Amino acid sequence: MTNQDSFDSDLKPLKVEANGGASWLARLRERLGFEAADKKAIREVLDKALRDEGQGGQVLAPQQRDMLLRILRFGELRVLDVMVPRADINAVDEQAPLSELVQVFQQAGHSRIPLFRETLDDLRGMVHIKDLVGWLVEQSSTGPIAAAAAAHAETPMHFAGIDLTRADLSQQIMGTKIRRQVLYVPPSMPALNLFLRMQTTRIHLAMVVDEYGGTDGLVSIEDLVEQIVGEIEDEHDDEEDLVQGDGETGFIALARTPISELESRVGFKLVTDPQEAEDFDTLGGLVVALIGRVPVRGELIHHPSGLEFEILDADPRRIKKLRIHRTRPGALSGDAEPSI
Repeated sequence: MTNQDSFDSDLKPLKVEANGGASWLARLRERLGFEAADKKAIREVLDKALRDEGQGGQVLAPQQRDMLLRILRFGELRVLDVMVPRADINAVDEQAPLSELVQVFQQAGHSRIPLFRETLDDLRGMVHIKDLVGWLVEQSSTGPIAAAAAAHAETPMHFAGIDLTRADLSQQIMGTKIRRQVLYVPPSMPALNLFLRMQTTRIHLAMVVDEYGGTDGLVSIEDLVEQIVGEIEDEHDDEEDLVQGDGETGFIALARTPISELESRVGFKLVTDPQEAEDFDTLGGLVVALIGRVPVRGELIHHPSGLEFEILDADPRRIKKLRIHRTRPGALSGDAEPSI
């Protein structure tokens, strides 16, 4: 069954009411003004209606339109399009002590941390922070008799029958039996298929591996859900601006800044070749494409539009932060004429 067949079959049985009224899809067709919708693919009809701003006024609220468009795009995405790249993965060697795992959880702010053996290409599973906390409580339990005494203890490490000093954080992670399985998927796998697989297996972390078994990236169920509902930020997410500064003095930007965001700041396109637009979508990718390699810290890279990228932070594998200068008046204010 194709994705389109699945899309249609999911829609057909749904009814708005049980009183014999028309299906919600028929009503939507009528409201959108597509009388011949039954002769076209439903996906094409919805996509055209949502994108066309000039047909008889707006039927849906902006938030509804955006979500429906993201749902339509979601069916076309691959794992490669949504994964966290290898360089950004926070992982721990399973032979490391638990104290190191605790520190990684604290620094990364994630609920799941992948485990590997010696190299990230030899993946062994993951640890969920709930399992780590459960292990700490189990190891720290002092029993009902000690609990009564702990209620009067002066040190805050003793409370409600829990003595955290009893937990040996020097143990290796692999010896604690808190490791869980992860999914292993290829980068070409449709994102929708991965989402359904996560639902059925209840494993919400997938490692992306290439044809040789090497690790390419990581995808969590949150990464997939965000493709539909937009960015999800919890209480622990830091508010970090990808681009800082103004057009007069220049910008400082993280290399993972989407090119579209920088383009909105400068007022013109930085990438006009459709082929190049498919090859990279971040500022770091644009700079690497310009010179054909990863630049070093302090290097200056010129863009044909009149911008100049100064590398503020980088390592041998990737760029981290850049400063964006203008080499001629108007290059940062939208007056420049890009030559690519």
